[in-house]
Amino acid sequence: MSSLGRSYTGNPRAICEEMAREGLLKRFRIYYILDDPKYYQGELPKGVRPLKNARFRYYIVMAAAGIWVSDTRFQNYMIKRKETIYIQTWHGTPLKKLGLDLKELHMAGGESLLEYQEEFRKNAATWDYLISQNPFSSRVFRHAFDFHKTILEIGYPRNDILVKSVKEMEILPSFSEQELRRKLRIPEGKKVMLYAPTWRDDRFYDERDYQFATELDFFKMQKEFGDSYVLVVKFHYMVREKNALPCPDFVRTVGEEIEISKLYLLADLLITDYSSVMFDYSILGRPMYFYAYDLENYKDVLRGFYLDFEAEAPGPVVTTTPALIAAIKRGFSPEEKARCQQFAKKYNPFDDGNASKKVVEIIKRRGVKREDE
Repeated sequence: MSSLGRSYTGNPRAICEEMAREGLLKRFRIYYILDDPKYYQGELPKGVRPLKNARFRYYIVMAAAGIWVSDTRFQNYMIKRKETIYIQTWHGTPLKKLGLDLKELHMAGGESLLEYQEEFRKNAATWDYLISQNPFSSRVFRHAFDFHKTILEIGYPRNDILVKSVKEMEILPSFSEQELRRKLRIPEGKKVMLYAPTWRDDRFYDERDYQFATELDFFKMQKEFGDSYVLVVKFHYMVREKNALPCPDFVRTVGEEIEISKLYLLADLLITDYSSVMFDYSILGRPMYFYAYDLENYKDVLRGFYLDFEAEAPGPVVTTTPALIAAIKRGFSPEEKARCQQFAKKYNPFDDGNASKKVVEIIKRRGVKREDE
């Protein structure tokens, strides 16, 4: 399961597809949990069984499964058998504070901070393996999740495709730039800006769906860049925006229907804020710009940071649309490029293009063990 069942993406998808490439779908019965299985019917590898989230059959399969894989948390009322192995892949290096490290809670749902943290602690106690992208994440995960079992310092399976691209290895066949450009209606000759901000804890429609929060002036962006760029806006998986964004000739919106690693490969530059996309995208060494319009509030009230964000961000940090426009027009300087390379070296030291294979090896060993039992 990925993104709480909302999508077929991320680390679980990469692991699933590696199992398919290795011909393991006859040896293992694989289910992928989805809120809307019909939507992803054509994307799942042949032999992978879609399973509708939180329905009767879902509970039967979860109770019987020998291995669970997720990048978020399963429901706390799901009781894992002792024989079941739970591989928690997580979904990003933490810039913003998580779990037990939060000092305040502003999320939808009505829980108190203590209730939220206790539920988080109970959930993390069910994980047997936790994947880490770097030593920094490993340290944070230990105390933020109160996690005492095995951390797999192997990099992220979802980044295998990025590493293969940089190293000019074989690109995974599921990625076609021309097909993606057609899908997003990007005219030939136009470059791509990818805008991928995180969600805001205090901006929501209900306890499950969050609003798209930004102060970016799309009209000014179109005026300055509309002749040469298309702006692809990637919503966070928690966001379910009900209002259309302006400038449809310039702006394209994307939810969970497109794997973000493919958008990274398509994008000529990235605009983000406090999202962990910065860690993944740095692998490519392409320009990044940080539109942090609510920096003080986010840092001091909503979440808080583990890093000195302004000092470490691998690109210019700006708080207004005009400043963002000026930074993009100025271009990525040699100093900024070098800083980005150092950032990637620090936060992606384990990514070698084989993270998916390493997780599948654990799954295969577990499969042998079950047969022996």
